[in-house]
Amino acid sequence: MTDPTLPSPALLAWAAKELGGEVSAAEDPSHPRANSRVRALGRRDGVRFYLKVSPKPALYERETFALRHAVPALGAGRAPQLRASSAEHLALLLTAVSGAPPTMLTATPAEERRAHRQGGALLALLHAAGDLWGPRRIEAEQALQAAADSADKLLRQADDVLTPTEHKLVRFLADQLRGLPPLPLAFIHGDARPRNLLWSRQLGQAAWIGFERSRFATAVQDFVVMSCGIWADRPDLRAAWFQGYGRDLVPEEQHALKGLAALDAVRCLMRGPAHDDPAAAARGRRTLDRLTTGVLV
Repeated sequence: MTDPTLPSPALLAWAAKELGGEVSAAEDPSHPRANSRVRALGRRDGVRFYLKVSPKPALYERETFALRHAVPALGAGRAPQLRASSAEHLALLLTAVSGAPPTMLTATPAEERRAHRQGGALLALLHAAGDLWGPRRIEAEQALQAAADSADKLLRQADDVLTPTEHKLVRFLADQLRGLPPLPLAFIHGDARPRNLLWSRQLGQAAWIGFERSRFATAVQDFVVMSCGIWADRPDLRAAWFQGYGRDLVPEEQHALKGLAALDAVRCLMRGPAHDDPAAAARGRRTLDRLTTGVLV
């Protein structure tokens, strides 16, 4: 049976041409998922690269833009470098980055704190790297409004997974996003979660991968997944993160975070069963429970 995640001969030929020599496809290094299109490529000289094929043109365009215009601000070894891209194949050739998610390394608590502190510092660099002008600033300024606008469709789809009380709470918190004062804007990672934060024990340094959801938005939108996930049990990691980031959230961002977390929770509750992802469903349920009882995210 043919493996649909294996690169096609035409794609491998393109990669070989761009890398200046024959390449072979190795294991899929990305997190387990049915539609993964990331492959490690080995060149004869032993240098390793990654071939990433985006499932949608929009994701390809976002990641290509990020890798060209913002990610270099993180510094060498702190994120993949773009070696080549193909709009025809929606493909990216990326340099390898040392490390793995701390959870895969069974990292010590001290290592996890170092990873999150450095991860926060790197994210601060990324947030400042985007050139906020013209339509990019408008996109960022309208990001919270767009999030609030998504609530109608989201809540219609989630009728069977929410209680009336939860439905009312999510609606209320989403509506609150519309009346907030201007918040700090940034070029955000868009998918800042544990699996995209790498830690290298050998180098003692963190790195970020997975920039396909990068965009201009409010900075607080980059803290939703961590706040609803690992930080709920590990406030020490949150403290380390914002120490590295250089500042904590202002009160208005804390308020926005609750609305964004409520919307994220609903998405997780729907995505979990649809994609056989019980961890996502559990995160969504826990977030809603915490919001319902008045616990800050």
